[in-house]
Amino acid sequence: MVRALTGYQPRSFADLRREMDGLFGALLNSDAPSAVASWLPALNVAESETAYEVSVEIPGMEPENVHVEFKEGVLTISGERQQVEETNEKKFHRIEQSYGKFERSLRLSAPVDEDHVTAEYQHGILNVTVPKAVKALPRKIEVTAK
Repeated sequence: MVRALTGYQPRSFADLRREMDGLFGALLNSDAPSAVASWLPALNVAESETAYEVSVEIPGMEPENVHVEFKEGVLTISGERQQVEETNEKKFHRIEQSYGKFERSLRLSAPVDEDHVTAEYQHGILNVTVPKAVKALPRKIEVTAK
């Protein structure tokens, strides 16, 4: 958890927040779990000529606990990962996995085909494909000689 100050670069503000929450949690109560009650999974957005492709890292989640919605030009991905519970068989000394509710929203710049948005979950990665609307696709115009 403790990192050298030189050379450390968080990937995002969310990573920095998780690090700080864990650090302060450890300082305030070294016996308490250092996981936070909400989290932001890492997200990648790519654009091709025909679609937007969004990948979200959500390992350990069940597909039925993930919700994908597209409304008024905004793609929203949300869900909840349940906290691991202590049982009589085992006592946790440290929990670093993030848990709780999350929500990521993206406004897409080009008009999209909302009826053909697809979402697939495999190996802890949710892949959402949002096809662009036909009117947003580039159209080749043939130049003819006169």
